[in-house]
Amino acid sequence: MEKHDRHSKYPHPFIHELKLTRAQRIRGIILGSVLIPLRITLAAILFLIAWPFARLRLVGLAKEELSRPITGWRRWLFHPIIWLVSRTVFFVLGFLWIKVKGRRADLKEAPMLVVAPHSGFLDILILCETQLPTVVSRTENTSLPVIGTLLDFNQAVLVSRKDPESRKKTVAQLTERLTSNGYWPQMLMFPEGTTTNGTALIKFKPGAFLAGVPVQPVLLHYPNKLDTVRWTYKGTSWMESLYHTTSQLYTNLTVEYLPVYKPSQEEKNDPNLYADNVQKLMAKALGVPATDYVMENGVPVRKLGGLSLPVESPARETLSLLYQNSLEVAAVEAALDKMIERCLLGGQGSKVSTEDLASVLGLTGKQTAVTICGLYSKDESVDLRQIYLSVAAISGFVSFKSLLHTAFTLFDREGEGSLSEVELHDLMGALLGIPQRQTSELYAEASSQGRLTEDNLLQALTTHPTYQRMANEYLQQEEAGSQLSSTPLASGKTANNNRHVHRNGHGSLSSNKKCD
Repeated sequence: MEKHDRHSKYPHPFIHELKLTRAQRIRGIILGSVLIPLRITLAAILFLIAWPFARLRLVGLAKEELSRPITGWRRWLFHPIIWLVSRTVFFVLGFLWIKVKGRRADLKEAPMLVVAPHSGFLDILILCETQLPTVVSRTENTSLPVIGTLLDFNQAVLVSRKDPESRKKTVAQLTERLTSNGYWPQMLMFPEGTTTNGTALIKFKPGAFLAGVPVQPVLLHYPNKLDTVRWTYKGTSWMESLYHTTSQLYTNLTVEYLPVYKPSQEEKNDPNLYADNVQKLMAKALGVPATDYVMENGVPVRKLGGLSLPVESPARETLSLLYQNSLEVAAVEAALDKMIERCLLGGQGSKVSTEDLASVLGLTGKQTAVTICGLYSKDESVDLRQIYLSVAAISGFVSFKSLLHTAFTLFDREGEGSLSEVELHDLMGALLGIPQRQTSELYAEASSQGRLTEDNLLQALTTHPTYQRMANEYLQQEEAGSQLSSTPLASGKTANNNRHVHRNGHGSLSSNKKCD
């Protein structure tokens, strides 16, 4: 029943809201007033106790020695101490016992443990149950007090988001360790790469599967009346999760070890296939769907043929904000007209500030423009082509064919009648409302003899089964658009096909309205 309720409650796995009754809130406040300060204080003391032992394990070791697994007395003396202190930390936080199903495979059977679903930072309790295997962490975490020392103790594989070469080094290091035939300790990864509400498994990242070695899937269950452990992209924050969890008398955790998964030769050659098959296996065991959701640059998206479709469409949010600001359908259409005219005026360019955006949209205040700008950009300027194309795509004011013609014209910088792979990358990013990282599959599918023409792109997006899904499912028109006079499209949808962009006799761009 709990799974069914969560499935019907949330539109996607990146939202979790903890709803409490009045009685539960009162109980939480009473218990929390005693348990929270006591538990946090004890946990902090235990971390401080762990710190010198973690440091002592590494004292006197040269850089070359640290590049090899720590063995001998340094391991048998300090490893049990850190394990005991770590387990005690979680004990005082309310994880009094861990129920275990199945058997953990040894190092030779499975060099890698893959754990899901990833619910929150308290999932690291699994490290205690699995005897502190090696993990992968961000380089930036090594600068954190105590945490950095514990990562050094763990001999974690570190990856930096700022260093473009870091990922290659990490892949090489992972492969070396996983194929060392027992020389390095067992490793553990959360292949989802981010936290979810547990209603589905999101797409597994291929990192844990790159070496092509056997893995053991490990499932985490929190069979509690209140689902306090989870924190996600939206909803309950990690602070709220910690507060509500530590204000409970205890929190249950069940660890379930599934049989070791040995990859086929095909899976060894294709880490993405390997990851997808393990994801499906674990999802089936959990009784939840395996999905193509993924967190990309801090934005939840769905993956479709290499394209990234934002789970929460910036265009739909923009339309909603415009209608909330009392703009009528005609005013929204007029604003789109002003946008495209601004884009076609080469002198001014398509980049605008929030003040200019407010003027183009016909907004009386600046705050809505700032919000819309934030949906598309991380600075205080935004590319109008992104807003126009993504909003027009779902507004119902233009047909998809007409819109694609406009987009093609805007991004065909050289006016050659074809797009480069970089230009396709920018066009699809504008059409979908977020930057696209992988358009090579679409480019290969749509191009012919090294040229990507408008007709070829239209054919790929409207007839290829994968990309047709993008047009039919993601670019669904908003209901407000259906209020306009419209004509049917080939797909059965309706649109007001009243805008056409073309090159005039001088080779420059112009915009006209006409009845199709």
